[in-house]
Amino acid sequence: MALSKTTTSVHGLVSPNAYHRVEDTTITKTKLRFCVRSYADVTKPAFAGEYYECAYNLTGENPIRQAYLYLKTLPEWADAADA
Repeated sequence: MALSKTTTSVHGLVSPNAYHRVEDTTITKTKLRFCVRSYADVTKPAFAGEYYECAYNLTGENPIRQAYLYLKTLPEWADAADA
């Protein structure tokens, strides 16, 4: 599971259809913390990463799926497509 969208790095690199993957999850009974790493090419190192935190539903879907569903609620990820 991943998301795809055009992304501009902090250094001005524009990556059309960059691949964004949830990684480094940390879970408590009520919180889910995770990093979204961005790749211009999945065979190369990530060019960016940002941490997010959201509520975690212990009886809900798996944590990775919950992270992607949360991202899709944020304005900066509204135009992202499933990859």
